[in-house]
Amino acid sequence: MENNSQNNLPIYQVYIHPLDLIELKRDIWCDDPVPAKLTIGRRKLNIDIAYRGSHIRKSKKKSYHISFFKPAHFRNAKELHLNAEYTDPSLIRNKLSLDFFSDIGVLSPQSRHVFLKINGKNEGVYLELESVDEHFLASRYLPKGAIFYAVDGDANFSLMSDLDKEVKKSLVLGYQKKFGTDQDDFFLQEMILKVNTMLRSEFEAEIERYIHIDKYLRWLAGVVFTQNYDGFVHNYALYRNGDTGQFEIIPWDYDATWGRDVNGKYMNEDYVRIEGFNTLTARILDVPIYRKRYKMLLQQIMKEQFTTEYMNHKVDQLVSDVRPYLLQDPYEKERISNFDQEPEFISRYIQARTKYIKSKLPTLD
Repeated sequence: MENNSQNNLPIYQVYIHPLDLIELKRDIWCDDPVPAKLTIGRRKLNIDIAYRGSHIRKSKKKSYHISFFKPAHFRNAKELHLNAEYTDPSLIRNKLSLDFFSDIGVLSPQSRHVFLKINGKNEGVYLELESVDEHFLASRYLPKGAIFYAVDGDANFSLMSDLDKEVKKSLVLGYQKKFGTDQDDFFLQEMILKVNTMLRSEFEAEIERYIHIDKYLRWLAGVVFTQNYDGFVHNYALYRNGDTGQFEIIPWDYDATWGRDVNGKYMNEDYVRIEGFNTLTARILDVPIYRKRYKMLLQQIMKEQFTTEYMNHKVDQLVSDVRPYLLQDPYEKERISNFDQEPEFISRYIQARTKYIKSKLPTLD
């Protein structure tokens, strides 16, 4: 999958037998897939397809999870995600965010916009997302290691549940193991336990056995700049490097960013504080040397990547790629005037967020 934008969007044609299509639509909350065929250019693939997401399943424009059946792998992947991006009036925020994370040194899924047809009917512009799994690691020549998805608010690096405010019955609550062994469950629980129980005097000396601090601070900066409110206890995956034993954090689902919330509504530029949230972040930023590194990192990114000059070019390229296809998108073509206003909206957000972050930098001293 290419991370760079393209002038012409790939056309994905899916055929689902009418009876299977009825079964798929019967219950939008069912995760059981139905068989289908996918044609990309000259390639014809047998696949399984199902709806994906949580609240987005209620949208008119559905998002899909595709698993390759025959062949079992395509472009070094066993599955992919097609996101409708329906609540984002720009349709580019997710990709813009994931590419931004990659630019500042954070492991991040690759993505590209495609145009989807189902049974000959235009479904519109979608964002194809790389799955974070063992193939994600292999394509980057990274050591094998466990991958856990943060599936709900209990993935908060705490001993306390974010959902019911009680002590967790298990420290793997909030996580779904995508790849790994039973022993990796133990490593995850050990990391969370250490984060919460190490004495303040021990923390600085011991935490880097469990967490890659530089990567974590870069991820934290990315969440703070893009202002993904859910990103601290959700919308991420954990990768435990099999060689170092350290956990790294990978962003996921970043459409509610760049000044808009999960419903696509305006979000004030000061909504997410500069220190972020969650127990691990609080403990890391309690260490003076890490606070200093974080402050320097924020300043560096504001000079190099989080600027209107740097980001406007990326926004304009994505908009020029996507816009011609919106006229064929049955869910978006009536909203194209909103789409056309988004580049300026994102640019204003960058300016306002920069001003806010600069005003709060002294709190990190």
